[in-house]
Amino acid sequence: MSQQSLDGWTADEGSDQPDHCLSFTVRGPWGHFRRIEGNIVKQTYRIIPRTTVAGLLAAVLGIERDGYYDLFAPDTSAVAIEPVRKIRTVNMPMNTLSTAAGNLQSLNGRGKISVKLPDPTTLRQQHNYEVLVNPAYRIDVALADDQWYTELRETLSAGESHYVPSLGLSEYLADIEYHGEFDIEDGPRNDTIEVDSAVPNAVDDIVLDPGTRCQIEESPAFMQADSGGRTTTGFTNYAYSPDAESLEVSNASAASVDGRTVVFV
Repeated sequence: MSQQSLDGWTADEGSDQPDHCLSFTVRGPWGHFRRIEGNIVKQTYRIIPRTTVAGLLAAVLGIERDGYYDLFAPDTSAVAIEPVRKIRTVNMPMNTLSTAAGNLQSLNGRGKISVKLPDPTTLRQQHNYEVLVNPAYRIDVALADDQWYTELRETLSAGESHYVPSLGLSEYLADIEYHGEFDIEDGPRNDTIEVDSAVPNAVDDIVLDPGTRCQIEESPAFMQADSGGRTTTGFTNYAYSPDAESLEVSNASAASVDGRTVVFV
């Protein structure tokens, strides 16, 4: 990956907030973002994790696996996530084949190109997946790397993607609707404000309202490559409304994007 540049990241010296971002909505009929804990029932995160957003955009750009973590590091990227549909899940049993190395067989082993697939003659294992129904999220993303930012903007505006985008599993294909490039302006500075996006790391600042449901979940936010592939280096606690409504928050450092109030992480 090329050396990242901080040029153009902020207009104000000393500010850690980018000047502009790209905005799009990703949606699909199904989604599954497997929680790192648990094994019997494969539960899903309700809010698409920041690391999954990074992987999705890396797929759009055609960046190889384990090759994009620096691009989405805490000091070189900013991401805001807003659920735009009511969040609903169902449990779905699935019969699967093991993809462990010892259970793969080579297809066309004598040819120049060899593809390894699970042995279809072995017994299937049934797993219960918790699956999101009709998930949809509006994503605002800023990158310090001008080259990748420009390429992402051109790819999204053209409606193209290097790899097929999906929502967690390759079977759950995703549709991406690009909204455009927007300035990031300072958000409201009132004691309490209405935030449209999921609110990161502000659990104690949520103003509870009897008429608004609020839930909390922690998910991976940052990764780095290592000798074994990758390691999660940071998590984010998100407060969000499962009904895709705004939350009232005190002491929030929010931004305004396209008339919406969001919080980046």
